[in-house]
Amino acid sequence: MIKLMIDGKTLSVPDGTTVLDAARRFHINIPTLCHHPKLTPFGGCRLCLVEIKGIPRPVTSCTTPAAEGMEVTTTSPNLESLRKTVLELILSDHPNDCMICERAGDCTLQELAYFYGIRKNRFSGERRTYSKRDGNPFIERDMEKCILCGRCVKVCDEVEGVAAIDFAYRGFKSKICPPYEKDLNCEFCGQCVAVCPTGALTGKAWKQRGRQKDVREVDTTCAYCGCGCSLTLHVQGNEVIRVTSREDTLNEGWLCVKGRFGYNFINSPERLKKPLIRKDGKLEEASWETALDYVAGRLKDVRDKYGPNAIAGLSSARCTNEENYLFQKFIRGVIGTNNVDHCARY
Repeated sequence: MIKLMIDGKTLSVPDGTTVLDAARRFHINIPTLCHHPKLTPFGGCRLCLVEIKGIPRPVTSCTTPAAEGMEVTTTSPNLESLRKTVLELILSDHPNDCMICERAGDCTLQELAYFYGIRKNRFSGERRTYSKRDGNPFIERDMEKCILCGRCVKVCDEVEGVAAIDFAYRGFKSKICPPYEKDLNCEFCGQCVAVCPTGALTGKAWKQRGRQKDVREVDTTCAYCGCGCSLTLHVQGNEVIRVTSREDTLNEGWLCVKGRFGYNFINSPERLKKPLIRKDGKLEEASWETALDYVAGRLKDVRDKYGPNAIAGLSSARCTNEENYLFQKFIRGVIGTNNVDHCARY
């Protein structure tokens, strides 16, 4: 452990902790755009500048390791002026369409502009413009809203290990894109969407489907496989319009393409909502009690007449580990056969 002083408070933190992490550990706010706690420091947005005694110029707190006896100032007229200037420069190359942006009300850039009271921009002028829209089926890429924070690049490389996107070109022409500027073609896990602080990356499935104030959140468990990832369903009326995951869950907020984008079946008109029993060659709706009694009776009749090995059980990859355990226990312990298997696909 090392001791340092931040804004007059003496703090003890583990050796190797950055100044930004030390400050946040004790609820001292330092604004950031490019920083994400699960990704390596980048120092690109320059909003986390702090003053350190003995260093003649401000430094980025996300890339500066805390040191024994260090004295840090996180806010001063000079620092606030620098941060406001950085925000103005970022906003000078950003479209002013918050009224129709999918991330309005949930955008870090918008929050910081509000906090610093930026109404006019001294640096307004030429902006980067992109006319091309990506033809991939899941992710909407609006590059005019990209602030080059690098979060999407890092999460794709460091968490997914795919590296499907990266920085390209230099200076004013810099952009983040797939190889050769082709349409995005990857695993479509949507981790880049989850970490994007602006509206540059959003889901095509939830475009213009509802604002934050109209949506209630329901926590549940993903049913696509036995991993048991936690989902947060964003529900408008009685319809799921978007899926996210909280960072404080077992999957740390990360999801696969099925968990994040494969939710349209929930409101599909073809979805079965009641059990069906075949009578005289036709399937008819029945209550759960009737269906379960029917299945139990047929299983008992078959076992009594032909023996337990005449029955086999096939479980599903969409069940949780606990459900699959109960299923095989039922087949082995109640039915009395080891004829049990599991489908290998979703």
